[in-house]
Amino acid sequence: MMSKPKIAVIVSSTRPTRFADIPTKWIVEKAADHGELDVEVVDLRDYPMPFFDEVASNAWVPSVNEVAKAWQAKLAEFDGYIFVVAEYNRSITGVLKNALDQAYVEWARKPAGIVAYGSVGGTRAAEHLRNIAVELQMVPVRAGVHIGGGDFFKVHPGFGGSGNLADIAGSIDGPAKALLDDVTWWAKATKAARG
Repeated sequence: MMSKPKIAVIVSSTRPTRFADIPTKWIVEKAADHGELDVEVVDLRDYPMPFFDEVASNAWVPSVNEVAKAWQAKLAEFDGYIFVVAEYNRSITGVLKNALDQAYVEWARKPAGIVAYGSVGGTRAAEHLRNIAVELQMVPVRAGVHIGGGDFFKVHPGFGGSGNLADIAGSIDGPAKALLDDVTWWAKATKAARG
């Protein structure tokens, strides 16, 4: 019997006042309840990489920067990824784009799920991330969680919200299950194919 797929929940904002910790904790709890995946939080704060300045992608040339190499080694441990994505000016965070660029081999042929947030549910950032994931040979899954509009302000402490995603469960619990189901299916399929 195949072991449970190991999935990284990647925290893609590093600001001191980030909202990301709330949806990260929530999706980790949802994954535990789901029971089909082993998840681990991987925080970009722990990998302070320079802007990508290698000779080429590690698809072609081994990286030199020690933090980038540690990042690549960490990514290699996983069978897939769930990105907790903030939308900054209609796209992903700069730190996430840099982190994506710092690896290639490690991302390939693994699923990518998205929990996004922002004024329109982080949708524009999620769409950018899906395109980048395709180029990195990931399999972006269809289902995603989008925390936006009134729900976003209802739970974002910086805007006077509760900080409790249970307050918007009706909007996000169904999509979370669909996301976890998709990531599970694709993680098992791609893990078997890579084997």
